[in-house]
Amino acid sequence: MMNKAFEVIEARWLFNVPWENIEVVVHPESIIHSMVEFSDGSTKAQLSYPDMRIPIMHALFFPDRAPKSHTNPFDPKKTKSLTFEILDQDRYPCFEIALKIAKQGGTWPSALSGADEAAVEAFLDSKIKFTEIHTLIEQAIQDHESITNPTTTEMLKASHWAYNRVSKLTSRN
Repeated sequence: MMNKAFEVIEARWLFNVPWENIEVVVHPESIIHSMVEFSDGSTKAQLSYPDMRIPIMHALFFPDRAPKSHTNPFDPKKTKSLTFEILDQDRYPCFEIALKIAKQGGTWPSALSGADEAAVEAFLDSKIKFTEIHTLIEQAIQDHESITNPTTTEMLKASHWAYNRVSKLTSRN
């Protein structure tokens, strides 16, 4: 669910949506990538098959449309149902950690990104259990000294620092 948290962070900053106006639901089919409710009560959704190129292109080219992509367009006739579930934060502790960190600003989100990358890498390399990912991320974040108004270079350094911190923590295991 860390990726879901990164999508919330993306929506917050790319579309200037206040945190309190972003609601998260779990959508197991991974077809609806975003929904926006308007003041008149109507809702628009961005639908595509699970391929992150489309929502990323949407975010990068917004408010314009991206050039034709090489992905299959969504065909509603091939989809039997779309379901939604409430996000279980006990089951996905990384989600809450990520949003808390992102709201703090500074270099915290950059450190979060680096720590997450290293923790997932350690899991994929069988160095840690899946359930240890959030603990490692939290440890790196606790050890991080954030800069309030960082430059791009400082944000990159924070990401690299957190990546290296988690890598060192996992090399001890």
